[in-house]
Amino acid sequence: MRILFFDTETTGNTPEDRIVQLAIKERGVATPVINELFKAPFPIPFESSAVHHISNRMVTNKSLFQESSRYQEIKELFESPETIVVAHNSAFDVAMLTAENIHPTNVICTYKTVRHIDIETQFTNYKLQYLRYALDMELDVGAHDAMADVIVLELLFEYLLKKMTESGKTEAEALTEMQTITKEPGFVREFSFGKHKGMRVEEVAKIDPGYLSWLLTEKLKNPIGEEDWIFTLQKFLGK
Repeated sequence: MRILFFDTETTGNTPEDRIVQLAIKERGVATPVINELFKAPFPIPFESSAVHHISNRMVTNKSLFQESSRYQEIKELFESPETIVVAHNSAFDVAMLTAENIHPTNVICTYKTVRHIDIETQFTNYKLQYLRYALDMELDVGAHDAMADVIVLELLFEYLLKKMTESGKTEAEALTEMQTITKEPGFVREFSFGKHKGMRVEEVAKIDPGYLSWLLTEKLKNPIGEEDWIFTLQKFLGK
């Protein structure tokens, strides 16, 4: 089974947004499979450029993603039953690929996996760059660039795989479990933001259910990548 790590940079985080950078790296291989910029069918908002530092000038002469020379190759890689693709908060990146008519077959989300195994709440949040420093990764790479994030992602994946195999699972069994965790909605245990930061969701449900109702409404406005929060809030609110 071929394991590929990937990350996208996009024009934004809504279903209408599009990919402006894609980086893919194969497990244990230094040379990227791809690390390219693409032009979107509309200008990149300044707010998005401020995050990933990809400007409209940088993509002026680039191809649209679906019109690029690598598109068919990427589609075949991601849709192959012999490939597992790994991303952090994969729901977002997969949604961006789906909008470009690429439907990954086997997916692992490191965000969902680390949250699933963090029973003792070792980490205060599960963002990739937080985990980079929490796990003391010695890397000379920046952040908010697709290829830099992929390098961090691979190290995080190896950490998670080691944790899961230490419990007696084979690597194949651990990979299967990671894919199951990725597919199924998962409960969020604790708030890592807002006025109830650090509190367990079940506690907030008892003392401030109105906050959960408000948060659910907000999450439903832009549900990409928020599936677990929506699942959790609906369960506690009885919806």
